Amino acid sequence: MNDITLLLVDDHPVVRDGLRGIFAAAPGFTVLGESSSGVEAVDMTFRLDPDVVLMDLRMPGGNGVDAIAELTRRGARSRVLVLTTFDTDTDTLPAIEAGATGYLLKDAPRDELLAAVRAAADGRAVLSPAVASRLLSAVRGPAVPADGTLSGREREVLSLVARGTSNREIAAKLFISEATVKTHLTHIYGKLGVKDRAAAVAAGYDRGILGGP
Repeated sequence: MNDITLLLVDDHPVVRDGLRGIFAAAPGFTVLGESSSGVEAVDMTFRLDPDVVLMDLRMPGGNGVDAIAELTRRGARSRVLVLTTFDTDTDTLPAIEAGATGYLLKDAPRDELLAAVRAAADGRAVLSPAVASRLLSAVRGPAVPADGTLSGREREVLSLVARGTSNREIAAKLFISEATVKTHLTHIYGKLGVKDRAAAVAAGYDRGILGGP
């Protein structure tokens, strides 16, 4: 039986080295390459044609969800297994909707990771227990808001952006990390169909999300 081939996608070299070591020590796996961004990952996927792409979600130079959506759009053969530290609804649902075969957290035990990759290679859905629980709640709960509808926290972030508040200041005011602020901004941009802070604020006023200037 041929080895399962993989592409490792994560912006942290230490994480990639650790993953490579895990698969090198386990029979039946071959790592074809590594990538540090979503954009590069798409190119490498079509060039190397791995069975499974282990995809982080939050990376500079192109995030994982966009990469998954592009691979799906272009009909990539490779299965995408998300491997991330985040299990929030705003991360999980977009990744699954974009076409990911599975979603696993980075704290998963080694054996669970290997089993998940084997399952993904076979085309079977793979979800960590925490993620499965969230997805079930989302499915059973109210319908997902239409595009353009911001969550309460996203509205808070956008309101602070409209006042000229920096990411660091927003993080301090809301007691969250700067990385989380950036993630909220990414989701805001996506929902409003914009590419930067200024356009997001303009769209916020235009759609009545923000009050008068």
